[in-house]
Amino acid sequence: MSGAGKRAVAVTCAVVGIGRTEFSRNSGRTPQAMAVEACRSAIADAGLTVADVDGWASYQFNDSAMSGDVAWAAGRDEIEWAPTLLGGGDMAAQVVMDAVAAIESRRCRAVVVFRSLNGRSGYRFGTMSAPMEVGGKAQFDAPAAYLVPPQYLATWARRYQAEYHSTEEDLAQVAVTQRRHAQRNPHAALRTPLTVDDYLSSRWICEPFRVNDCAYEVDGAVAILITSAAVAADTAHRPVYYRGGAGSISGSGWLAWPDMTEMYSRWAGPRLWARTGFTPADIDVALMYDCFTYTVLATLEDYGFCGKGEAGAYLAAGRGTYGGDVVVNPHGGLLSEGYLHGMNHHFEAVAQLRGDAGERQVDAAGVALVTAGAGPFGGAVIYGTEAP
Repeated sequence: MSGAGKRAVAVTCAVVGIGRTEFSRNSGRTPQAMAVEACRSAIADAGLTVADVDGWASYQFNDSAMSGDVAWAAGRDEIEWAPTLLGGGDMAAQVVMDAVAAIESRRCRAVVVFRSLNGRSGYRFGTMSAPMEVGGKAQFDAPAAYLVPPQYLATWARRYQAEYHSTEEDLAQVAVTQRRHAQRNPHAALRTPLTVDDYLSSRWICEPFRVNDCAYEVDGAVAILITSAAVAADTAHRPVYYRGGAGSISGSGWLAWPDMTEMYSRWAGPRLWARTGFTPADIDVALMYDCFTYTVLATLEDYGFCGKGEAGAYLAAGRGTYGGDVVVNPHGGLLSEGYLHGMNHHFEAVAQLRGDAGERQVDAAGVALVTAGAGPFGGAVIYGTEAP
């Protein structure tokens, strides 16, 4: 790749192991049990042992297991570092950046990062099960019907459509493209073919979102193991190097955000490219956070893959799939593989860069972008097969 060696500072960390459970609609297990399985799998995949891992990190929102508890259940009685960040998919890049910082500061030698949840049979993010009573900052959002994620992002999608004359067919392009990719992925929860007509005839959830615009809820867990580059040299697989990251968090929140046609990525994108030396043209695989179809349209544009209002046409022209400019979510993403709050995007990035993605393998994949989050909160990291 033209950008494979551009970063000015030394690469100090790499992903050396990946692990996952089955994705299902009713696991019959606890999030802690699934987390232990995924973490042990990632460690074993690297050819290491639980004793080699002194950091355990995760993020959750009332639906997971604490990092220290998972470490203990996996067989570590004492560890150096065990943060559990509060948040959903907006934390899926931040937790990786934090793990890298822990290794770069020599606090940890190896960190396993995981996400585990019963997203279908347990706590469901798209529902309200408690009384409709809110306090704190949320009391100002509630009158605008900002209670669950589909309501937030539907509002933003409507504004985007009005500003750029985007259509429901543009949203369909995201869902259809990713479902086609998922058909090559034996792990994907949804592999039934989906056409634009199928999409347009599906039921509404929260206009302009239909059911196929929404991430597919599953139960499961995913983990990746990050080590120093020195440790990575002695692991079982070719290391996948961490090449840099950037994030953006706005205190404005959802209602005070100045332009709903853009997301956190309007700031995180330029920061990421400046910090790493890469450009969108260097990316072979783009794992774009897709809690809803609209987030893919907005972030493809904000990260610079195409101009504002052009993402629907970009996908319709085949530029976001095999044979195009970049392959977007070759695993099917959260829309079709399953909603694991973005940690499965990191798994897929590593699998692609190791050449282990089977039928969905992207030819000569050397650089992968993983984005996380939507609206005012999120970030992104870049992985590569080469160290500068």
